[in-house]
Amino acid sequence: MASALILLVLLVVIAAGLALWGVGIYNGLITARNAYKNAFAQIDVQLQRRFDLIPNLVETVKGYMSHERETLEAVTQARNLAQAGLSAAKADPGDPAAMAQLAQSQGMLNGALGRLLAVSEAYPDLKASQNMMQLTEELTSTENKVAFARQAYNDSVMAYNNKREVFPSSVLAGMFNFKEAALLDIPADRAEVREVPKVMF
Repeated sequence: MASALILLVLLVVIAAGLALWGVGIYNGLITARNAYKNAFAQIDVQLQRRFDLIPNLVETVKGYMSHERETLEAVTQARNLAQAGLSAAKADPGDPAAMAQLAQSQGMLNGALGRLLAVSEAYPDLKASQNMMQLTEELTSTENKVAFARQAYNDSVMAYNNKREVFPSSVLAGMFNFKEAALLDIPADRAEVREVPKVMF
């Protein structure tokens, strides 16, 4: 009778230990997922700042580059697509399709901005404009902040993915549908950015 009671207590202690161990793994997965979502929120802040600067940039160069309407329209259209890509990614940070859409739209925006800045080099008055210098400086600063935020996000995603893939966490991750999160790779040096457009007068 006493040995049965001891065995029962031992089984209860083991079951409680396993339950606590499982809760710890589950909570670790939740913490890691929340960390990469928070890191994505920092990308969102910087990209929104970038989007807010672009209309000012377009307005600044419009007076100097009135016959470059196509370039200005391309920047505005790319900005709108990039905002749509960001909205999709904000709805589900880490989702591979949403992150691919965001990366593609940001790459298109990078290309359009690169073309605009390359064309602006042909206008000395525009380059000397205090407003243009301030805007390009703010854009450069924002690009750096986006890069840092993206690196922090990718580090958080890697930590989360590692946590969900290693045993025994992988068992609980599968049971509770912890999906793999996608990294964000915004192309910064695409061919369209490097290619200097021809200025036609």
